Amino acid sequence: MPNEPHQFSRAAQELIGSFRKIPDETPRRMRIRPTKDMGGLVQDLLVKYKIGIESEESVIREHWAEVAGPANAHYSHVRDLDQRGCLTVLASHAVVRNELFLHRKMLLQKIQKLPGCAKVKALTIRAG
Repeated sequence: MPNEPHQFSRAAQELIGSFRKIPDETPRRMRIRPTKDMGGLVQDLLVKYKIGIESEESVIREHWAEVAGPANAHYSHVRDLDQRGCLTVLASHAVVRNELFLHRKMLLQKIQKLPGCAKVKALTIRAG
């Protein structure tokens, strides 16, 4: 016989609660899901957000002043790298955004020469 408590259906829980005159305070649309192990959830988050792992974005961020130049790097920053290899850069000034856009092929070549960044295939410059 398992040591786990028996789980009643939602309708059975409501019926038992009404017999015992215990108000049901759970929302009608709420699903009761099985609990998950906290260690597994934390591990999934560490992998998803690349915490503690040297990622391409962090390498590019470290060398961004060298790649874009100190003046342009002051008004821009690397946002993320998607699955297709497209790097998104946010520029807070329109002139800097235009200059980065005009030199994006040269910037892409410099980025691809950085260690572990060969998978970067395209560069997107956005306002931000």
